[in-house]
Amino acid sequence: MAQLQRIAIAPFQIQENLITLTKEQQHYLRRVLRLRTGDRFIAMDGKGKWWLAQLAAEQAQILETLTVETELSVAITLMIALPKGNGCDEIVRYCTELGVTCIAPVLSDRTLLNPSPQKLERWRRIAAEAAEQSERAFVPTILDPVAFTTAMTASQGNHCYICEGRGNYPHLNNVIKSDPPEIVIATGPEGGWTQPEIEQAIASGFQPVSLGRRILRAVTAPVVAVTLISANCQV
Repeated sequence: MAQLQRIAIAPFQIQENLITLTKEQQHYLRRVLRLRTGDRFIAMDGKGKWWLAQLAAEQAQILETLTVETELSVAITLMIALPKGNGCDEIVRYCTELGVTCIAPVLSDRTLLNPSPQKLERWRRIAAEAAEQSERAFVPTILDPVAFTTAMTASQGNHCYICEGRGNYPHLNNVIKSDPPEIVIATGPEGGWTQPEIEQAIASGFQPVSLGRRILRAVTAPVVAVTLISANCQV
């Protein structure tokens, strides 16, 4: 099925064995992908279900349910202090491809970006597109931004890590357990976390970790962190 095009749909679009396509989806399938009536494609609801579908007029007929086994064995929540500009676009796209489950934007002391609702919708659209491209079963959840203190309070657990570029902390690769059920990993903004933020994270149960001896950009660090986790927790 790898050669077939994929498109994300909402669960409410399915009625029995028919998928009602939106105008945007019809345009994408016919004008962008150049599919014709009778052509097959894969529909995914972003919640773990895939279907082989056949294009009709304004609908598609479900031919069969597909089994997908592309997800990691660990649920990764990526907590990111929002970088400036469009840096979060890259983070969402690449970390979706790498298998992240949830992306939680955080407003830290040094955060410069306060995203609009339109920006959040853009990130959610990028996540859906990246999930389609990388043949994922799930589209990551993009949460609304919250203050750093709120994020720390809500994320207490046994496998919570905060990446810090300076200080004598163990490398993330050396502290990840072989098969944890879920991991929360936090990466900082331009300029890094403040010392009070690190102290608050530790008080909330987060373990400070290093991503190496070099100082990484706010856009690079999340990709490195999720890569290390996914490499240790393969499907």
